[in-house]
Amino acid sequence: MLGSLGRLHLTYYSSSGSLSSSKDCPSPKLPSFPLLRHRVLCPPTNLRCGKLERDCKVRAVLTDDSSTMTASEGEMEDIGVLRTDSNLEPFKDHFKYRIKRYLEQKSLIEKFEGGLEEFARGFVKFGFNREDGGVVYREWAPAAQEAQLVGDFNGWDGSNHKMEKGQFGVWSIKIHDFGGNPAIPHNSKVKFRFKHGNGWVDRIPAWIKYATVDPAKFAAPYDGVYWDPPPSERYQFKYGRPPKPKAPRIYEAHVGMSSSEPRISSYREFADNVLPRIRANNYNTVQLMAVMEHSYYASFGYHVTNFFAVSSRSGTPEDLKYLIDKAHSLGLRVLMDVIHSHASNNVTDGLNGFEVGQSTQESYFHAGDRGYHKLWDSRLFNYSNWEVLRFLLSNLRWWLEEYQFDGFRFDGVTSMLYHHHGINMAFTGNYNEYFSEATDVDAVVYLMLANYLIHKILPSATVIAEDVSGMPGLGRPVSEGGVGFDYRLAMAIPDKWIDYVKNKKDEEWSVTEISWSLTNRRYTEKCVSYAESHDQSIVGDKTIAFFLMDKEMYSGMSCLKDASPTVDRGIALHKMIHFITMALGGEGYLNFMGNEFGHPEWIDFPRDGNGWSYEKCRRQWNLVDTDHLRYKFMNAFDRAMHLLDEKFSFLSSTKQIVSSTNEEDKIIVFERGDLVFVFNFHPVNTYDGYKVGCDLPGKYRVALDSDAFEFGGYGRVGHDVDHFTFPEGIPGVPETNFNGRPNSFKVLSPPRTSMVYYRVDESKEENSTAEVVVGQENKEVGSMKHENVGPGVNLSSDN
Repeated sequence: MLGSLGRLHLTYYSSSGSLSSSKDCPSPKLPSFPLLRHRVLCPPTNLRCGKLERDCKVRAVLTDDSSTMTASEGEMEDIGVLRTDSNLEPFKDHFKYRIKRYLEQKSLIEKFEGGLEEFARGFVKFGFNREDGGVVYREWAPAAQEAQLVGDFNGWDGSNHKMEKGQFGVWSIKIHDFGGNPAIPHNSKVKFRFKHGNGWVDRIPAWIKYATVDPAKFAAPYDGVYWDPPPSERYQFKYGRPPKPKAPRIYEAHVGMSSSEPRISSYREFADNVLPRIRANNYNTVQLMAVMEHSYYASFGYHVTNFFAVSSRSGTPEDLKYLIDKAHSLGLRVLMDVIHSHASNNVTDGLNGFEVGQSTQESYFHAGDRGYHKLWDSRLFNYSNWEVLRFLLSNLRWWLEEYQFDGFRFDGVTSMLYHHHGINMAFTGNYNEYFSEATDVDAVVYLMLANYLIHKILPSATVIAEDVSGMPGLGRPVSEGGVGFDYRLAMAIPDKWIDYVKNKKDEEWSVTEISWSLTNRRYTEKCVSYAESHDQSIVGDKTIAFFLMDKEMYSGMSCLKDASPTVDRGIALHKMIHFITMALGGEGYLNFMGNEFGHPEWIDFPRDGNGWSYEKCRRQWNLVDTDHLRYKFMNAFDRAMHLLDEKFSFLSSTKQIVSSTNEEDKIIVFERGDLVFVFNFHPVNTYDGYKVGCDLPGKYRVALDSDAFEFGGYGRVGHDVDHFTFPEGIPGVPETNFNGRPNSFKVLSPPRTSMVYYRVDESKEENSTAEVVVGQENKEVGSMKHENVGPGVNLSSDN
């Protein structure tokens, strides 16, 4: 964590688009940004002969490939993000400056490299490539005085393989095939040897596609590996990319720690053993951590040494392709955790090895303090450097095309956006914190170029920013002057939950504050919400389940005896915390591997401090697979809440109304899409005939019930009960309605439960051929049985 999230307020609004608020909704003394419905900036009627009219020229300039397009001062006055949020108007000059910088950089790339897409194909020029009967190797190393290519192929003697220095500090050599055999054998070790000062050093090539280490030697250095398998060994993708979902339901995973055994797992094991679990729980996206090679395993993959290489601990490049293809075959999209915010400080194995005291113009990194992150002990890129841009943009294209990833989660974006990197910075939501001399415009321009490129290459890509600051415009398109991300992570939400489960008694839980924390975001910029990710369970902290139940998870999870009050409370709140985070916290949802079933304890990678143990660096799948243990209940509920979105698409709905946050009753009532959610956080009170507001009149039934037996509950709510609405006040006059809603119905709300109600389409009800209600009686109604139906979810053909 780099600091607290900027306090960005989401105003409650009605389905008609008018702003509204509930009598129970708070008015905290926090910065509040206006809620504006998105206006179409460029209507189709303004298109003429393939050109855009003047009022859309800025948008056209920002997205057109032609470097000859420029925007006049007058045209630069119309910037989309400013039209979306008028509070940004005082910072127009900042936006104009960074747009100008972006256009200039894009224009130069077009002029000298043939366009951004071609520029981002650096991997066909740099590194190792087959060209005309041989292997050509190129490396950008302007600080080198002499250079050689060494490896297994020449007995590590580079005297006969000296490289030539060309323009801009690019060294190259071509090694011709001999006797019909490749010049450099596939899977053989190679290194770049160069001279500076009075000595020679060996470094792993910057663009290397694979790097390995001798596992038998402790702390052994990595070697670059020339990877060019013959056609018979090269993996061929069999399945196309799944379509982009309406909303991402993301399963964050670390392949290495995905085994139940205390060891490093492989890509193929993950594909065969873990992907089916993810699909069974109705996720639609997998986010893979630690894919890029990193010499220090305990860095969780965030101290990257080799940017184009897959982590060799878990297998080969072909093995990773197998994993991604298997995911696609299951209908799962795959995002990659990409680290372009910094690089490992490792000199022997990583990019930092090319740093020999040269100027920043001849280096991947800034010189001096600007090039060093003091908290991460890592190097910081110089985003204004031409070859750095080529390297990073090509890196994105490489992962998209070579491995068929479907998008990225950009790590450490806050560190990139500001010269202070978010260190000792508590963001308050004041716009001056985002747009000032502290903003690293070079990095902003790089991110704009990156997002433009990604969506140009793969229009269906999903790109997520890990940003704790809440910078406005980060999640708006580049065409509007935004940075271009599709989503940002809602990073304040897990902090709030950890604070509650660690520090507050049940009676101190504020439903007003919970609701506020979950809805505190910019309406026009989508968020991925999560109750806990890998960050919340690393050593020194615990998973939410372990905070709630602690040592009783070792002895009290058996169904063969009654649950203790601690376990009963823990399971109930675990379900509620994750579900309300999903339902109210954003436009997408993320869960870290194992937390769906309440994985106990914490994560601790093997290191000197724990005797290099893998005991806490694994996932105990046996817990959820053992039928008499209560972990199965949390897993079943996770499966059901994802199926609920699969059926009703509430995550992608822009209709989100919190109608009641009642502190005395400890109840939150809200609508998402046409579903009505009722969360009762009271530890003991049951409310019979509890009145809840809703939008549409009609008949409502239970869609999901956290208290169902299948979820470890008590089955106190009947699933065959019809709830009929009553009109409230004058239609269209919210102040006469009940909690600002034109209709209401009454429900039974037991303590520590979450209930979801859907409106029955009575015109189709009689013709329904299949309706499944799995609840306290686990009964099936209708003539056709659905497959893959999670327990406690109503699937009805009338919706």
